[in-house]
Amino acid sequence: MKTRGTTNKKDREWISEEERLAIIEKSSKQVSRGVFFATIIIITSFLPVFLLTGQEGKLFHPLAYTKTFIMIVDALLVLTLAPVLISFFMKGKFRPDTANPVNRVLEKVYEPVIRTVLKWRKTTIAINVIALLITIPLLKNLGTEFMPPLDEQSILFMPVTLPDVSNNEAKRILQVQDKIIKSVPEVEKVLGKAGRASTATDNSPISMIETIIMLKPHTEWREGWTKKDIIDELDRKLQIPGVVNGWTQPIINRINMLATGIRTDVGIKVYGQNLDTIAAVSARVKTALEGTKGISDLYVDPITGGKYLSVNIHREELSRYGLTIDQVNQTVESALGGATIGNTIEGRQRFSIGVRLAQEFRNSISSINRIPLQSSAMGEIPLSAVADIRFEDGPPMINSENALLRGAVMFNVRDRDLGSTVKEAIEQLNKAQGILPEGYFLEWSGQYEQLIRGQQTLLWIAPIVLLIIFFSLYFAFNSLREAFLSLITIPFALIGGAYIIYFWGVNLSIAVAVGFIALFGIAVETGIVMVIYLNDAMQQLIAIKGNSSATITTEDLREYVVRGAAKRLRPKLMTVCVSLFGLVPVLWANGVGTDVMQPIVLPMIGGVLTSSTHILLVTPLIFLMAKEYELKKYGKLEVHNVHH
Repeated sequence: MKTRGTTNKKDREWISEEERLAIIEKSSKQVSRGVFFATIIIITSFLPVFLLTGQEGKLFHPLAYTKTFIMIVDALLVLTLAPVLISFFMKGKFRPDTANPVNRVLEKVYEPVIRTVLKWRKTTIAINVIALLITIPLLKNLGTEFMPPLDEQSILFMPVTLPDVSNNEAKRILQVQDKIIKSVPEVEKVLGKAGRASTATDNSPISMIETIIMLKPHTEWREGWTKKDIIDELDRKLQIPGVVNGWTQPIINRINMLATGIRTDVGIKVYGQNLDTIAAVSARVKTALEGTKGISDLYVDPITGGKYLSVNIHREELSRYGLTIDQVNQTVESALGGATIGNTIEGRQRFSIGVRLAQEFRNSISSINRIPLQSSAMGEIPLSAVADIRFEDGPPMINSENALLRGAVMFNVRDRDLGSTVKEAIEQLNKAQGILPEGYFLEWSGQYEQLIRGQQTLLWIAPIVLLIIFFSLYFAFNSLREAFLSLITIPFALIGGAYIIYFWGVNLSIAVAVGFIALFGIAVETGIVMVIYLNDAMQQLIAIKGNSSATITTEDLREYVVRGAAKRLRPKLMTVCVSLFGLVPVLWANGVGTDVMQPIVLPMIGGVLTSSTHILLVTPLIFLMAKEYELKKYGKLEVHNVHH
């Protein structure tokens, strides 16, 4: 009899194949609806990223597409493949959650905490609300920028000289600068260029120098030195009279120039009808901005000061010598600019052969005055006999946008965030008097222009996204109350995100906004899991005691809320831990690209921590208060079927 009793006990610990498959089917149905709508919510939360344009759109669209396709495939696999795999591999004896030692430890820690929270309701809610309110001044005190500065492992030095600088002087300045730059121990290679390259997209004048500085690996730098220290040392050594220094990076410089026409971080475009007036307005703008904290490399894009050689021909003198205007123009063109006299062929390449006077015969006004002209009446005469030659001032380059002439005041931002620097600069310009005459106006451009565009896109689409998420939650639970219960995790996810980026010293940027967008989907997904299990606990309570205030007490509600929260603790923590384990390694990553990745990851890590704490502690409390209200007002519980 003893042996038989042991056998019966053993048989009761095992379940039949039909029962096993029925449990798997029931469990799959229980989570299917939540998984589907969680996927919809995460995809919806990335809608603002899809609507970004320009540089930020090009950067983050691949992330949004990848995340979306992964979530769609993941949802399909959870609904189709996962139950099949579970039926194959989950066989044998099933143990309760209490058999797992990790789960037992977690429940022993969590259950007293959740009971304390349910007891001290007002205190718990007050602490959460205060923590949420503190984030408002934190976020307001954070700086703003368009994108986190990506370290390209190189420096672009862009000094600007006087617009009438000669080729020889520009060449001399370039050689002197390269020699000084190479003397810095951290510099590996230096390559300088003055003027424009052989491309239609580079319209640089001879006065603009571009020097690419390649740096040695960080291990070979002086101890404790950063890239900023190197730039500061180079800037001190390269103070050359008549040269305005500018520091940026090669890739971002090209992006800024192609996107906005501004080669610095920020530019103030001055529009009008007269170049001289635009130059005067630009000078007044520069004066008003001088001394503003954060502004460096401030200079006016020269639109006057260029030198032109003017040859004014006297027609009455031409008639005396029997010359024509075409003869004089052709002689000047051939002597100074060069005349093509033939072609040379070298392999598959063909080159024109040009001839002009040697440099010593055309490098001064006096030399040009002596250029000989052949007169049929008087023989050889100098050019000065029939023309006045002199240098005249004029624009070195004429820029126009929207059918208006355009000048620019440019500057970089260092040791301060972009948003507050430009905000103070705008205040300085508003205080200044008499800057703009009638018919002239200013326009902020560069990275600030892109920052405003990105912010406006996110601001108008964010309410629409929250509305779509709310209705998705409503269709998931068929209850406005429980949809709100899941949606309320979003502001509490902001708490951790705001705290971590504040103490990490990160400015608000499009990258941080993308991190918060990704966080919202994760927070709502975890909240859905909690609400599903709390509803499951309520259904168990109703199955045992019926759905009436006469049979269900507040103590029963509290116990089953604790059971729904604590007895399903492992899947909730697994949802949170999977996100954290995938994100935390980015904080210790280094190398190119981490400058952009860390601002995306930081709000997700901090937000997951606070939103999970809120979901584990506050969501059951709000759920309990809602059920107590239902029981008191309606005499029964409104339990919604979220199983299938």
